[in-house]
Amino acid sequence: MLRIALFVLTNLAIMLVLSVVASIFGLDRWAYAHAGINLTGMLVFCALFGVGGSFISLLMSKTMAKMSVGAQVIASPRNAAEQWLFDTVARHAKNAGIGMPEIAVYDAPEMNAFATGASRNHALVAVSTGLLQGMGRDEVSAVLGHEISHVANGDMVTLALIQGVVNTFVMFLARVLGGIVDNAISGNRDDRGGGYGIGYFVITMVLQTVLGVLATMIVMGFSRWREFRADAGGAKLGGRANMIAALRTLSGDHGDAGLPKALVAFGIAGDGGVARLFTSHPPIAERIAALQEAEPA
Repeated sequence: MLRIALFVLTNLAIMLVLSVVASIFGLDRWAYAHAGINLTGMLVFCALFGVGGSFISLLMSKTMAKMSVGAQVIASPRNAAEQWLFDTVARHAKNAGIGMPEIAVYDAPEMNAFATGASRNHALVAVSTGLLQGMGRDEVSAVLGHEISHVANGDMVTLALIQGVVNTFVMFLARVLGGIVDNAISGNRDDRGGGYGIGYFVITMVLQTVLGVLATMIVMGFSRWREFRADAGGAKLGGRANMIAALRTLSGDHGDAGLPKALVAFGIAGDGGVARLFTSHPPIAERIAALQEAEPA
């Protein structure tokens, strides 16, 4: 809750500072005179949609995740395997200082697991049947520690906050630049009844797409960084050797193939493909190297 409160205050401060700067340098008056744009109003509008949409996605994340992969929540263990899974998650959650998350299993041949949820104490940890069948229990324990670490670190919330800020500025800059370019192409806005031409909407959509691609690099950069932290957490909770062994096992399995696009960033495997700047996970070889370098001499 404190993280969200600080985020809201930070964004209000950013909006206030930008408004003051625009007023001092006359940018707001220039934008209104040349493109009919109220910068403060536009920034507030974009923040409501950018941040609001990100938060709505976060609040719906558990429900959508379970629906998208057909995950079955283990309310009460029905056999020894489920009891072990339940006990392992409970032990990791206690050691990480978070509330007991929901535990779910989904049917998929790929070895993967993911965690999601709107808060540290109301999260979901899901594992694939492929993971349970393809790894030993020590390795699965380390993977579960990795996912629990994501929850304990507040990664789902932080990623949503970063995405919200990025969405806001992509929408804002696209519309401001779109208005300026459209006005320069179309001439005085008053001659057209003060409205925007079709060119404005085309230009804005193109700019939003281009800026969105660039902004994705920022979000994915954070996602890659948090994977190293979660690996370290998995090593602490489940054993460093087990975490390294689990990553080595994953290196031969395309674990994200069975996850919807919206959940790829929350999975354990990642692809680490050629387009490095746009991947949510670092290459597994780098993750293993980071764990090995962190070992005591």
